[in-house]
Amino acid sequence: MSDPNAQEDQRASGRRTVDRLVPVWLRETEQHDPDAARRARESWREGELSPEAAQDLAMWVTARITDTGFNEDEGPDVAGPARITPADKEDVHQWLAEQGHRI
Repeated sequence: MSDPNAQEDQRASGRRTVDRLVPVWLRETEQHDPDAARRARESWREGELSPEAAQDLAMWVTARITDTGFNEDEGPDVAGPARITPADKEDVHQWLAEQGHRI
């Protein structure tokens, strides 16, 4: 059996990651698709994301991983306004799944 306290800590960590990254995602989305950003921001303020916004967020966080574990000679350097780790991606995907979104 898994520890309920550990599960709660993981959910809280995931929520903190989502709270940190959603504003960055919304700002970037606004640059490319202001209408989509407006709709996503409105639904986020209401405490949920539409299925379309959830998919966009999942794809965005995957594409924006900046801490790959590679050094500059070995791998990509993804520039962006926030440091995003593979664990952050997993947190966001897990949080979206917990909200009932298919990722």
